[in-house]
Amino acid sequence: MKNKHILDLYFTLHKEYGSQGWWPLSSIKTNNGYHPNNYKYPVTNQERFEICVGAILTQNTSWKNVEKAITNLKEINALNMLYFLDTPEAKIKQAIRPAGYFNQKYKKLVEFTKFFLSLKKRTPTRKEFLDIWGIGPETADSILLYAYKEPIFVVDAYTKKLLLKNKMIPQAEKASYEDIQKLFMDNLERDYKLYQEYHALIVANGKVKKI
Repeated sequence: MKNKHILDLYFTLHKEYGSQGWWPLSSIKTNNGYHPNNYKYPVTNQERFEICVGAILTQNTSWKNVEKAITNLKEINALNMLYFLDTPEAKIKQAIRPAGYFNQKYKKLVEFTKFFLSLKKRTPTRKEFLDIWGIGPETADSILLYAYKEPIFVVDAYTKKLLLKNKMIPQAEKASYEDIQKLFMDNLERDYKLYQEYHALIVANGKVKKI
């Protein structure tokens, strides 16, 4: 479905909020880990792992809570992909408690870490991510977009609300994840930088609901 307003909306959001610099990383000591207009991250496989952990922890919670969990994991050295699986279960659960659903998220992180360590730095497919217990489309696409720089658009609850508010898709509340993702990808250049910024801007707007 061709819709020229998709790109127009991006420019409107960018003018309002500016570059977001997602995904924030603990290795970046300035700007709370955000890196506006710098798309080189992640540089290392460890940074890639941190993004993946963050994408799993942010399910059904706010990023503020995830930041606390990430900090806690780093303090016990469990944010290190080589030591995560050797860290006692109770210590990790206590560390990620601020992100909520810590029992389920612990299991998800364990399953994901085993998979991640088996990759040997290769880029996995979307299907491989979706085959991991606890990884759904939004989490898989977030990991592919931000950790692997794959041009795939991430759709979340804010995206649906924004489209509905701006009357950019019929019955947006009933549209599937795939329908909305296709709308963006059919109307935007396949550019991971653009997709990262657009998704981050939608979230920024969703928090204050200006547009």
